[in-house]
Amino acid sequence: MRRETGTPRDGWEKTIESQGLAYHRAAHPAGLARPYWDESAHYVFSMDEVLSLEEQVEELHRMCLEAVEHVVTAGRYADFAIPEWAREEVARSWTRRDGHLYARFDLRYDGAGPAKLLEYNADTPTSLVESSVVQWFWLKDTHPDDDQWNSIHERLIDRWRELHLPPGPTHFAWTNMDETGEEAMTLAYLQETAGQAGRETVAIAMEDIGWDRRNRRFVDVEERWIRSAFKLYPWEWMLADDFGRQAVRHATWIEPLWKTLLSNKALLAVLWELFPGHPNLLPAYLDGPRDMSSYIAKPLLGREGASMRIVTPTGTQETTGSYGAEGYVYQGFEALPGFDGQRPVLGAWVVADESAGLGIRETTGYITDDTSSFVPHRIEH
Repeated sequence: MRRETGTPRDGWEKTIESQGLAYHRAAHPAGLARPYWDESAHYVFSMDEVLSLEEQVEELHRMCLEAVEHVVTAGRYADFAIPEWAREEVARSWTRRDGHLYARFDLRYDGAGPAKLLEYNADTPTSLVESSVVQWFWLKDTHPDDDQWNSIHERLIDRWRELHLPPGPTHFAWTNMDETGEEAMTLAYLQETAGQAGRETVAIAMEDIGWDRRNRRFVDVEERWIRSAFKLYPWEWMLADDFGRQAVRHATWIEPLWKTLLSNKALLAVLWELFPGHPNLLPAYLDGPRDMSSYIAKPLLGREGASMRIVTPTGTQETTGSYGAEGYVYQGFEALPGFDGQRPVLGAWVVADESAGLGIRETTGYITDDTSSFVPHRIEH
């Protein structure tokens, strides 16, 4: 693994916008000198490295599924701040093995030792368009003889064909709270993959989903019955909404309700309990940092690196945010590796239950937040 620099393609902005990355200008807070999509740098891997990482990712995913089984069997929903009324529905969703589509591991990896799990984005992962489509075309334009860890597009289409969904169209729902357009473009891309798999699809805003009280079913603005829906709307928000009690019992949702246990950082502590000392895990606890001298406190339901606190023998570093009401997990802190002053996080994609690809975000700090930039990668022949 190494970092290389180069000259961006002429007209790269229009190129990536035509490929679906229309939100790249809005994906960053105002005032940053570096663009969100930055092809002036990229990472290079050997095939052996990628094959090893693929194995590690699939093992981590299997471990996570074992963790879900443990939580459901032991009834440890309180650790995940699941409302009492929803716990039985989470168990039913898992017992039915409600179909799931995709997820993204965030990993610390320096090219030397095993990858370390930082968190699992298994309910509403984004940075999908840039990982699947945009960096693939960058590769074809700039290094056509090289390869890339990227079978995301094909695997998504195959997975849509495999999913057992009710008859009728599948609705694709975003939220009007999306200010950057990232959710809308991610939804449009996923809707396209479902269409290529032969599924009928309909786009809708979450705010436009209605509840038909007489027939006890969700409907769209044209009063069509919503039998199945893909959403980029977190389950914890759905469970807190007025229609949450209906949502857990009516319609087939993707991602399914049991994924709320994988998108919660309490998972990190459960994994460490079940697999103590595993080479791909960092120590993690729910009751405090215990004997760790260096750790990071992460809110169970935090996003974009907000509301975090790094504690080391040399000092404390915090990020702002309003998360943390549900509690925190305390995870052993290992600084992200440095490459030319940048610190990458590997976003390893899983489609169904198989490793599917890689996206990399990097920043100068220890916490990857909304100021990070996405950089492409290639596998050297």
